[in-house]
Amino acid sequence: MRAALLIKMVLLLQNRPSMTAAELAQELEVSERTVTRDAQALSEAGVPVYADRGRLGGYRLIGGYRTRLTGLARSEAEALFLSGVPGALREMGLEDAASAARLKVSAALLPSLRDASRSASQRFHLDAPAWFREADPPQLLPVVADAVWDDRLVTARYRRQDTEVERELEPYGLILKAGVWYLCARVPEHRAYRVYRIDRFTSVTPGEERFVRDEEFELPRFWEERAEQFARAILRSAAVLRLSPAGVRRLPYVTDPAAAREALEAAGPADEQGWVRIVLPVENDDVAYSQLIVLGAECEVLEPAALRGRFTETTARLGDLYR
Repeated sequence: MRAALLIKMVLLLQNRPSMTAAELAQELEVSERTVTRDAQALSEAGVPVYADRGRLGGYRLIGGYRTRLTGLARSEAEALFLSGVPGALREMGLEDAASAARLKVSAALLPSLRDASRSASQRFHLDAPAWFREADPPQLLPVVADAVWDDRLVTARYRRQDTEVERELEPYGLILKAGVWYLCARVPEHRAYRVYRIDRFTSVTPGEERFVRDEEFELPRFWEERAEQFARAILRSAAVLRLSPAGVRRLPYVTDPAAAREALEAAGPADEQGWVRIVLPVENDDVAYSQLIVLGAECEVLEPAALRGRFTETTARLGDLYR
């Protein structure tokens, strides 16, 4: 543990002209007294750490010293590829590994390029969770993430409706979709890939055995195909609509974009007022109502009768309210 702190201190000093004891203590999450002790230990070990005295003083490396301790550990290299998703790293327990990896990469760069990471972070940021959703990462996510990195079999219990089911799983990959974590896993007894919401796991126990990963499996392609299948599967009903030109433009933003696009492409010609008639796949009447009500007077529901009746009732109530 102390060796890692000493290495991190050297890398920090190598990346900056000078740092105060307070700045080092904050970066290393130790006391200033520990910083002083470790700086002395480095100096005794031959690392030219120099302490400038006075109010504006601090620690710095002299003589153009450069450490060769910049090789990335496997966990650091893997975490580095996820460094654009800081929230995900934190939730998976990889924040420290990513921090160490960034330091090592910065230390290996030429001085003129050392500000590249800061420059990029000031210009680009990925905020994965959806709006109006409090971040609440699943408690078992770090355990699942470790098993994914290590290709280790797990025994998992998860909630399925009103029951709990236990499965042995080969954890292939993690997906973060709109702030919700999913696990893609292969069930050995069926040799089939399935997707699980991690917040529905009640227990995850890693085993001693490792599984042999299918090298042809591609997580992005699998998720794209599964997400498309899911979106298609839930659209079990249909609604017949009349849309104004404004309604046509806005429809893909209030319902499934692919379903809206296909429905519009299959529509006939517009009438004299520019309105078009389409048949839109929907999940059910309740979901269709909540989506289409956003279009207001730019959309007329023709069928089914029950859904049209809900809009008729809403229109009457709004008329009474605003009359």
